[in-house]
Amino acid sequence: MDRMLTNFIRALRSSEVHVSSGEAIEAARAVSIMGYSDRDTLRDTLACVLAKSAEEKDIHDHLFDLYFSQRPASSPNTSSGSDADQDGENDGNASGQEPPDDLFDLATSGDETAINMAVEKAAEEAGLSDIRFSTQVAYYAQQMMKAMGGDKMQGQLLDALRARTPEAEEQANEIMEARKDMMMRARDRAEQAFDIFGAGETEQFRDDFATRKALSALDYRDMERMKILIAKIAKRLSVKHSRRRRKKNKGQLDVRRTMRANAGVDGIPFNVVWKQKKRDRPKIIAICDVSGSVAQYVRFLLLLLYSLNDAVPDLHAFAFSHRLGPVDDVLKDNDFDPAMKKIMNTYGMGSTSYGQAWSDLKMEHWNLIDRRSTIIVLGDGRSNYGDPRTDLFREATQRAKQTIWLCPEGKSVWGAGDSEMLRYQPYCTQMSHVATLKDLERAVDEILASYA
Repeated sequence: MDRMLTNFIRALRSSEVHVSSGEAIEAARAVSIMGYSDRDTLRDTLACVLAKSAEEKDIHDHLFDLYFSQRPASSPNTSSGSDADQDGENDGNASGQEPPDDLFDLATSGDETAINMAVEKAAEEAGLSDIRFSTQVAYYAQQMMKAMGGDKMQGQLLDALRARTPEAEEQANEIMEARKDMMMRARDRAEQAFDIFGAGETEQFRDDFATRKALSALDYRDMERMKILIAKIAKRLSVKHSRRRRKKNKGQLDVRRTMRANAGVDGIPFNVVWKQKKRDRPKIIAICDVSGSVAQYVRFLLLLLYSLNDAVPDLHAFAFSHRLGPVDDVLKDNDFDPAMKKIMNTYGMGSTSYGQAWSDLKMEHWNLIDRRSTIIVLGDGRSNYGDPRTDLFREATQRAKQTIWLCPEGKSVWGAGDSEMLRYQPYCTQMSHVATLKDLERAVDEILASYA
C-alpha cells in the first residue's frame, strides 16, 4: 500500500504537481484513515491533500483514473473483507484456484482476475514504474513477457513447430494466439504506465530542450510551446522575486533607534533595533533593436517581461531600428502577436542607427531614467557605420542603477564590421551573449535579484 501511494505521488511530481515531503506524509495519514475500499472517497481524499490549484486538481484526477484503473481484484482499491477470504477458500483470484504457472495455461484459462494479477506482478518485476519515454514501451512489454514465462512459451511453440503433425500445428496456432494476446496485454499495461510515469517527464524533457534551442533556429511550430514555457518561467520568477523580504535580528545595530525604543525603561536595551537596507522596487527600461537580425529575440524578451506583472510593475519598453519610440501602450492594448506585428511595422523598417535611438531617448524620455532604473538593451550593436553616440549612452548609464546589454551575436564578432559593441561595453554593468530562452531567463533572474 505504501509503495502504491509513493508511486502515485512520484507520478504527480513527474507531471509538475509539486508535492512536498510533508504533504506526502499527510496523504499517507489520510489514506490510513479513509482506506482504499471506496474509489471516489480515495480520489477526493488525495485531491484535498495533494492538489493546490484547479490546474493541479485536473492533473491529479487524470492520473488517478489512469493509475487506479485495471487493478487486480486483490489490490488495495477493492474490498479487503470478502466472504471467500474469510472462509479461507480464495487465495487471491475469483475462481479460488492457484493461478497457473504456465503462461499458455494462464492465457487460455479465461480467468481474467488471474491474468490481471500476473500482468501486475510482471510489471512490478520488470520495474515498469521506471519508464520514461514512449520508445521504451516495447522493451518493457518484452520484459513483462519474460517475467510471466514468455521464454517457456517460446520453447513450447518451437517444439510444436518441429513436430510437423496436424495436432502439433493446431497447438502451435493456439500458442501463437495466446502469446499475441498476452503481448497485447503487456503492451497495453506498458502504455498505461508511460501515460502515468513517463508522459510528464517526456514533456519536461521537451521543454528543457526547447529552452536550450537557439532562438534563431525556432520556426512557427515552436511558437506555441515557447509561449507556454515563457508563462512557466514568468510564474517561477514572479514567485521567486515578488515577495519583499526583510532581514531581522541580524546585521548592524541601529544605536539611535534602539535608544529611542527603550527610553521608557531607562535606556536598558530590552528591544534591540537593527539597521535595515531599503529594497527598491524593480524598474526596467527595455530598449530593443527590432531590425531583422534581432527581431526574433525581442519577441521573447518582451513576452517574458510583460508576463512578470507581479515582480516588475514598473516596466517601460522602447523599440527602434532608426527612430526610437515607446511600445508600452501597443503591448497593453493588443494581444501579443498582433502587438508585435504592429511594432515591427512601425519601428522595424528603417536603417539601423543606434546613435539616432540614443538621441530620441535623450530628447523625449530622459526623465524616465533614475537611480532605480535598470536599462536592458537588446541588440547586436550594428549601426551601419553611423555615429554610435557613446556620449549619450554613457550619460544614460550614469543616471541608471545598472545597464545590461544582451547581444544575440557571439563575443567573437563583437567589434567586427559595423559592430559597436566594444565601444559600448565600458559603460555597461554587464554585457552578455544570449542565444536561448534559458539565457534570457538567467539574465532577467539576475536583474531581479539585484533588487533584493
